[in-house]
Amino acid sequence: MTAAPCIRVDAAGKDYGRLTALRDVSLDVAQGECVALVGPNGAGKSTLFKLVLGLIRPSSGTLQVLDRNPGARDFDAAKRRIGFLPEQVLFHGALTGRETLRFYVRLKGAEARQIDELLDRVGLAHAADRRVATYSKGMRQRLGLAQALIGEPRLLLLDEPSTGLDPEARQNLFRIVNEERETGAAVLLSSHILTELEARTDRVAILNAGRLVADASLGELVRQLALPSRIVVRAPASQMARIGQRFADRLEPGSAVNGTAVLDCRPDEKLALLKELMSGDLAFDGLDIVEPSLEQVFAAYTTGEPGP
Repeated sequence: MTAAPCIRVDAAGKDYGRLTALRDVSLDVAQGECVALVGPNGAGKSTLFKLVLGLIRPSSGTLQVLDRNPGARDFDAAKRRIGFLPEQVLFHGALTGRETLRFYVRLKGAEARQIDELLDRVGLAHAADRRVATYSKGMRQRLGLAQALIGEPRLLLLDEPSTGLDPEARQNLFRIVNEERETGAAVLLSSHILTELEARTDRVAILNAGRLVADASLGELVRQLALPSRIVVRAPASQMARIGQRFADRLEPGSAVNGTAVLDCRPDEKLALLKELMSGDLAFDGLDIVEPSLEQVFAAYTTGEPGP
């Protein structure tokens, strides 16, 4: 028997007077799955997070979170199994990192023995007894992640989790996300840094103007949009004219100069084009295949035009 999704949103809508923040949104997030929730500012991402957390109630449709209705009184028990990292991380500056986690452990009814492990896991063991007021923005963000991990949550809601993190801390963040997935936790993650999501999430859910306009793996979205791949050919200058003539219909404007030519091709044409390039009568130094990016997919669904 298939386990119920950790999040099930069915035709949910949310109105604030005449303003519609969400309209007819349906989305599932399964155990062990990481879903990226992306969209322009004002698309409805924060509203969806609030609905899942039970902070607001839908104007239409239904939600089930960890087999509970977020608007029901018995949702408090489910909340203890949810970890939430908000976009704006605010802690009392007079408390130390250890004291801050001790407060949230008590609030969540979890065991205090995990505090040292959590501080070490997010790279704050060395600053555990420093006041939060002395923390950098990245350190406060890591403390927020440690807070979200209290109590071995079955669902993680991460809103812009990499804000302020340096490259090493960002790598550690996604290492932790992957570890949580491997234990069966579901992860719903929102970020404006689309490049960091491409290889780290199972699916991409795109909100635009309150509507869910896409929900699939990046590869499937690329296929649905029929976005072209780009083949970058590096060749001696003497070969550029020949390449430009032979592949004039595929050549990106302004390329085939300075020893580099950029050719566009649809997914179903890629192998044939590579075979033609490798046929032996063209001399080139190397080539790279550049697949469509999440930024291009995002632009296609939110503006109607693929991004660069």
